[in-house]
Amino acid sequence: MPTRVPISDELRSVFGSPTRAVLLDSSPRSRVWRVELSGGSRVIVKQIADGGGTGSDGDARYAREVAALRLAARATRPAVAPALLATDPAARVMVLEHLDDLGAADDWMPGYAESLARLHALTGPADTGTLPAWPGPTAADAESFLALATALDVAVPPHVPDELAGLLDRLDPASHHALLHGDPCPGNDLRTAAGVRFVDFEQASLGNGLVELAYLRIGFPTCWCAMSATAAPLAEAEAVYRATWRALTGRDVPGDLADACAGWLIRGDALVERAHRETVDHLARVPAEDFTWGYVSARERLVHRLGVVAGLTREHDRLHALGQLSAALAVRLLERWPALRPLPTHRTRPWS
Repeated sequence: MPTRVPISDELRSVFGSPTRAVLLDSSPRSRVWRVELSGGSRVIVKQIADGGGTGSDGDARYAREVAALRLAARATRPAVAPALLATDPAARVMVLEHLDDLGAADDWMPGYAESLARLHALTGPADTGTLPAWPGPTAADAESFLALATALDVAVPPHVPDELAGLLDRLDPASHHALLHGDPCPGNDLRTAAGVRFVDFEQASLGNGLVELAYLRIGFPTCWCAMSATAAPLAEAEAVYRATWRALTGRDVPGDLADACAGWLIRGDALVERAHRETVDHLARVPAEDFTWGYVSARERLVHRLGVVAGLTREHDRLHALGQLSAALAVRLLERWPALRPLPTHRTRPWS
């Protein structure tokens, strides 16, 4: 893999020549450099690579990130993303504003939630088509979840299939146009002096912002570092998100957080890193093997999600039976594998 910073002659004519370039840690899907320029300023140079999924998807991820950064640039005072300074489409290169990251604070969630709401509120129906629609769970995901219950000898309440069908309808992104980051994980949120800014928009889409607010409860489902938020900070962060959205849009957040969490629960692809998604039925693997992503196993992720959905749906009119099934599945998993650990409550740096 080449490590020389890919600044073309055209970009050099704009920014000057690099005097020093440091290759930073990044996911396998990109290469990122911190570059010092001859005038003394710093920029970030990011090059999108192929990989991280089936087929050659580098061009699509590059186009998606560029489009998302341009939409995110609508936010000012403070911004919610680094400024996109220049592009080199032929090389899939972006030159980005350098941000001084202050590091995560112990009380990081309110600032995260506020910036997430500000990001989500930037777009509306007029932006349809600028990014793909959020890819929600499918009928195949619902069938796989029901098959998992059967494989674990847990009875499926009669109303669950109908509840899952209704869930899929409600999660259809067609009527929602929030600017979704796509992977708003610890490490993709930088705490700056002006507030939290998000980076790495390769999976950005348009949809319902609740599917990303749900990350705090459901355990960061697209992230290497699955984690659990405790009750009081979680409630505060969700309140900050809703208040920020209301202040910016003049209306309440649409949709149901329980639906968003249930949608992540039934997706087997949310148990594995991106390179392994859309390959096999990962929920079907759970009874036979406990595969690990980062420091957390698939069964541990699943037990956490089952508990979240069970708790959110005890009094839920449209997901009550799914909640009962979730509670029973969590009990069965812990009976069979009592050494399963709760998710950690601290942040670690992810590569999803």
